[in-house]
Amino acid sequence: QVQLVESGGGLVQAGGSLRLSCTASGIYVGVNHMAWYRQAPGKQRELVARITPGGGTDYLDSVKGRFSISRDNTRKTVSLRMESLKPEDTAVYYCYAFVRGRDSWGQGTQVTVSS
Repeated sequence: QVQLVESGGGLVQAGGSLRLSCTASGIYVGVNHMAWYRQAPGKQRELVARITPGGGTDYLDSVKGRFSISRDNTRKTVSLRMESLKPEDTAVYYCYAFVRGRDSWGQGTQVTVSS
């Protein structure tokens, strides 16, 4: 059974940094497509960053140069380093994995950026 648990969210001032972590069980993060999504109040969930089994990465245009996704195969974690945070980055951030043809989601962690 796949389980994804996020941590690291919180309240930060604009311009600050946060590091989100997703700890996975039941899968190897190095052989699955992993990603971070976010959903702001009243908006659709959107893809923020993703990492392929080969290590390729993609980012939402608005976070390029500020966010960085990485993984640690030994610790079974996928992290999202967020810098120069803006109020518009405020959202619930979700860890995602595509495993054996199915979508798996974490419970989400709140990130709030104050102006």
